[in-house]
Amino acid sequence: MNILVRKAQKGDADAFVELIEQNRMSLYRVAKGILHNEEDIADAMQETILNGFEHITELKHAAYFKTWLIRILINNCNQILKANRQCNTIERFPEVSYNDRNQANVEFLEMIAGLPKDSRIIFQLYYGEGLNTREIAEVLAWSENTVKSRLRRGRVELKKKLLLS
Repeated sequence: MNILVRKAQKGDADAFVELIEQNRMSLYRVAKGILHNEEDIADAMQETILNGFEHITELKHAAYFKTWLIRILINNCNQILKANRQCNTIERFPEVSYNDRNQANVEFLEMIAGLPKDSRIIFQLYYGEGLNTREIAEVLAWSENTVKSRLRRGRVELKKKLLLS
């Protein structure tokens, strides 16, 4: 992936497209964990791809391409949430998508849906995307200890919910 990142940084659009294809499902899963609405997810992903293409030369370490791109995505998702809060006058219900190919992913999202937003993002990045706590801390601009403690608290909360059900 580092070679593709370097090519993309030199202006190779095909290399950038390949990078996006390699990370497309990860971006979708993270956006779905935050937004739930398919149109908003598509908007966030589209904006992220555009931002990533425009600013790829600013990426200092090619090895961090995925975490860098996820950070951009999270910022775009938060902007969409903020815009939706400001312009929605009626309560919005999340769409249920029946085209999800991976039932386990749907069940995972349902399981973590009851957690606070910060914990959901951490669980999605840790369990869904396989990022370690250091990478999550970089993506979210938090301390690694904050990530670890929220992950621990989220596990305890999920355990309680699972034992009650």
